[in-house]
Amino acid sequence: MKVFRTLQRKMLKLQQVRMDHFFQTTSQRVQSLSPEDQQSPQTSWKWIKRMGFLMSRMANLIGAEATKELKFKESLPHSDPRCDIKAGQQALPSWQPDQPGPRLGGFEAVFVSQVLSRRGTGIYDLYCASFQSYEAYQRDKYHKEENPMGYINLGTSENKLCLDLIKERMSQCDMNQIEDDLLQYSDWQGQLFLQKELASFLTCYCQAPTPLDPENVVVLNGCSSVFSSLAMVLCDPGDVFLIPTPCYGGFAFSSCLYSKVELIPVYLESQADSSFSQLTMDMLELTLTQAKMKEKKIKGLVLVNPQNPLGEVYTRSMMKEYLVFAKRHNLHVIIDEIYMLSVFDASITFHSVLNIKHLPDPNKTHMIWDTSKDFGISGFRFGVLYMHNKEVASAMRAFGYLHGVSGITQFKLCQLLQDREWIDQLYLPTNHSRLRRAYLYVTKRLEKLKVPFFNGGSGLYVWINLRAYLSPCTFEQEQILCQCFQDNKLLLSRGRSYMCKEPGWFRLVFAEDQLQLKVAMDRFCQVLKEHKKAWRLKQLEPAITT
Repeated sequence: MKVFRTLQRKMLKLQQVRMDHFFQTTSQRVQSLSPEDQQSPQTSWKWIKRMGFLMSRMANLIGAEATKELKFKESLPHSDPRCDIKAGQQALPSWQPDQPGPRLGGFEAVFVSQVLSRRGTGIYDLYCASFQSYEAYQRDKYHKEENPMGYINLGTSENKLCLDLIKERMSQCDMNQIEDDLLQYSDWQGQLFLQKELASFLTCYCQAPTPLDPENVVVLNGCSSVFSSLAMVLCDPGDVFLIPTPCYGGFAFSSCLYSKVELIPVYLESQADSSFSQLTMDMLELTLTQAKMKEKKIKGLVLVNPQNPLGEVYTRSMMKEYLVFAKRHNLHVIIDEIYMLSVFDASITFHSVLNIKHLPDPNKTHMIWDTSKDFGISGFRFGVLYMHNKEVASAMRAFGYLHGVSGITQFKLCQLLQDREWIDQLYLPTNHSRLRRAYLYVTKRLEKLKVPFFNGGSGLYVWINLRAYLSPCTFEQEQILCQCFQDNKLLLSRGRSYMCKEPGWFRLVFAEDQLQLKVAMDRFCQVLKEHKKAWRLKQLEPAITT
């Protein structure tokens, strides 16, 4: 037994020496590249990953039999599938927001650990697992003439239906004024002219009972920055937010990246008609009680209204109930209303939390909004927080140092938002009409495929049920199907990334150019057809072999 342990230590030492040597030679190799190659991370990393794949395979071949016979307690480095690069393919690992990110293995773990801290390695791991498919899309976008075989992205919620109106409005002469102050550092809370305009805009479109106070407005570069910063202001690391699920997966990424706040899901159950159960007091109380039994420190409740990915809109009475629940348990409430102007079903009325005259606890009620969804200008990188608590507003100002918005962008936003005639008479009616038309096109094609779907009348997406294409119905099979879409240059968001309790759900964004949407749906149909055919052939294999 002593001999075995000695051999085990020597093998592990040899493996570490090989990896250290490989790291040094790799660094030398990268430094010796021509200036052109050094400027191309893709060239360097492609070479590094290929060599890493070979090294990992060598380690496995050396250690496999010894590990089997000696039953090592300490496992040897293994081949990382992300090092396995084949022509025309890209490994796309999947990080689940309700679980720790997947750990790096083999060569890549050693390579990264030589450069980054443990915290940095975790962030690198999290980023790779979350955004590799998006990076592939950015490098290889579809274009009907220049790149007809490129990726089409129906996974990222972007509104591309009214870009013509936005570009025309942004090209008008009143948008091009540049004052000296706009080229200098801005007020960290946001330029005063934009704060005033946002207070007026939200007062109008949220139908606030009294004019909102510009001093309670904080502007940062996007809703994710607002949410992450607000979580840091309200919570200590390890504290907990409750959140109804399925929910927007970016919350999990944002809360994990900086603030280290845990999200505990309040699971909504699917119904026979592919809708989901409404959030009730019983669900909230049960989840809260279970969390407290695990000695969790619950600091708040996160709500999205209209809901993402379901598209449902909370009624005023429902919102009041949730606020009363939070008040009873001394919780903050963060309400993300990023789709408030994207309710395309005329029979549905949106009620903002800012519309409620007497809030149960105004000092712990915080509303987030931006223009990326309602106006289709996600590239502006803008988000706004409105709260009644002056201490929270003061603390949030500090994050403008890191997450501020350029003065020129703030000026253009102010000009856009104050043009109420253009917004009310042209933009919003056109946007709602185009959203309805795109929604009807997609849902008709889903009905033809007999794919169940759900949307509550708002947003840019439908929540589709593809459980019939999973056998068995597991999250592993959900990931396989998601990979099939990616292999066919179509990006969708799978349910697990929304902390959905049940496998088989996907979010499909329909706010896309008409021609591009048709090509995307053709690919969607083709993938389902091929996936079902492969499944049937697999079922027939035992009968054929016998």
